[in-house]
Amino acid sequence: MKNIRLLDCTLRDGAYINGADFGESAIHGIIKKLCEAHADVIECGWFKDAERKKGSSYFHRAEEITPYLKKEEGILYTVMIDWDRYDTAALSPYDGTSVDGVRIVFPHGRHKEGIEIGRKIREKGYQVLFQAANTLAYSDSDLHELARDMNEFGPVSLSVVDTFGAMFFDDLTHIVSILDKELDPAISLGFHAHNNQQLAFALGIHFIDLMKDSDRDIMIDGTLSGMGRGAGNAPTELVVSYLNRVWHGNFDMNAVMDAIDMYMKPLSEHYQWGYSTPYFIAGMYQCHVNNIAYLLNNHRSNARDMRNIIASLSQEERRKYDYDLLEQKYIENQSRIVDDQAAEEELLSMLRGRKVLLLAPGKSLDTEAERINAYIRENDPVVIAVNAVPKNYKPDIAFFSNSLRYDYAKLSHADRIRNMTRVLLSNVAQEGNDRELVINFNRVIKRGWPHFDNSMMLCLRLMNLLRIPEVSIAGFDGFKDEYQESYSDAKLPSLNTTGDWVGLNKEIREMFQDFRNSTAHSMKIEFVTESYFA
Repeated sequence: MKNIRLLDCTLRDGAYINGADFGESAIHGIIKKLCEAHADVIECGWFKDAERKKGSSYFHRAEEITPYLKKEEGILYTVMIDWDRYDTAALSPYDGTSVDGVRIVFPHGRHKEGIEIGRKIREKGYQVLFQAANTLAYSDSDLHELARDMNEFGPVSLSVVDTFGAMFFDDLTHIVSILDKELDPAISLGFHAHNNQQLAFALGIHFIDLMKDSDRDIMIDGTLSGMGRGAGNAPTELVVSYLNRVWHGNFDMNAVMDAIDMYMKPLSEHYQWGYSTPYFIAGMYQCHVNNIAYLLNNHRSNARDMRNIIASLSQEERRKYDYDLLEQKYIENQSRIVDDQAAEEELLSMLRGRKVLLLAPGKSLDTEAERINAYIRENDPVVIAVNAVPKNYKPDIAFFSNSLRYDYAKLSHADRIRNMTRVLLSNVAQEGNDRELVINFNRVIKRGWPHFDNSMMLCLRLMNLLRIPEVSIAGFDGFKDEYQESYSDAKLPSLNTTGDWVGLNKEIREMFQDFRNSTAHSMKIEFVTESYFA
C-alpha cells in the first residue's frame, strides 16, 4: 500500500449517542486536538435537512462548519450525508473555507443513487467519498458491480462498512480481495468497523495487513474512546498506537489523550456506548441496533429472550426495524416461556445412567422391527417416541413439538398414551395433566433453517441440553416422494405444506450434520436403522 490515512469520525458517529449535542466547546476542542494529533481526515458531523442548533454536529450548510476549522496542509475535512436524507440544493459551492469533502453513505442496493448524489456534490467543487453500508450483505456479483460503477465515477475513497458488527476475518478478507482487485488503484479503500463482537480494532489491523501489498492508499476509521452507535467503533487511540508502533505513523498520542480527557470523559459520564451482550446479539445476527434498543427500552428483555426474538426474524427483517413486527415476536416468545426446572429434573431422573433410543415415525419402524426390538432387548434403553406414538412398540416417553401431532396421538392412541410420560415443548397446547412435562421451546431451537423446528432435531437438542452421552435413533429414514411412503402411520398429519420432500431432506441433513459436528465430543449417536441423514 502507498499510505495509511486515519479518519476520525467522533463528531459524526458519536452523534448517534448524544443526538449530536456535543456543545460548542467540545466541537471546537475535538477538531483542534485531532488537528494537533495529525489526523489525516476529520469528519466533522452530518449534513441534515433541518436548521442547525447551536452546539450540534448536525449541520445544514457548509458555512456553519467554517468557524470550527483550522485549515492546514494535509488535513481533509469532511462531513457525511445519508444518500436520501439531504437536499444538496442547500450546499453552497466549495470556496476552500469549510469542509473539503462529503462522504455519502448508501445501503445495499442503492449505490447507483448514491453516485448520482455524488455527481451533484462534485459539481459544486467538493471531493466525494463513499461508504457502502452493510458491505457484508453484498454478493460477489454485487461487489463487482459496485467496483465497476465506482471506477466510472472516480471518488476519493470507498469504505467497506461492518454496519452490524457481524464480520469475522474471513468475511473481510473475501470482500477486500474482490474490491482491491477490481477498484481503480487511484481510489482509496477504507474500512469502518463496529465493535459488537469486540473485533473492531482487530478487524482494522487485519484490514491493514490484507492491504500491505496493494498498490493503493487505504483509510481506516476510528472514534475517540470508540464512541459510536450501539457497541461503538474502533477506538482512535488504539488505531493511533498501532499505526505509530507498527507502521511508522507520526500521530501525536498526547493530543489524542488530551481530547479524551477533556471531552470524551465528560461525555461518558452522561452517555453509554461500547460492547455489551445485547449489541453482541445484534452483531451475531446482523441486526439493526434499533431492534435491540426497542427490546431493551420497552421490555427490559434479558439476553436469552432477546436472542430468541431476533433469531425469529428473517435476515431481511433483522436489517431493518419494524416495531410492530418486533412487538408481535416479543409476545409470541413470552407466550412460550414456562418454568421448566421441575420438568427437566424429573425427565433427567428417568434418563440418567441409561441409554436412550429415539423412535422417529419413519417406515423403517415396520420394515426393521426385528432389528429395533433386538436392540431394545439387548440394551434396555429408555425409548422415546418422537412426535408420534408408533404401533408395535412400547415407548416409555412420548415427545411432542407440535400441537397437531399431539392432538392426533390423543385421539388415535388414547389408551396407550393415557399413562405415558409426555414431554411437550411449551409451544404445544397442554391439558394440564400431571403426566405432561413441559420444556421451554426456546431452549431447544437453533434458527438458521426454514424448518428449524423439525421434531427429531428438537428432541436431539433436548438430549444435548440434558447432557445425555449416548443416543440411538431408529425410524429417522428421510422422506420419499409420496407422503404415505415415508411414515409407519400413513394417516399421520403432514407438517410439510410445500410438498418439497427433496428440499426438506437436504435441509434436515444439514441441520443434523451441524448438530453432530457441535456435539462430536459430548454425544455418541448410533443409527439402529438406515437413514438418509446419517
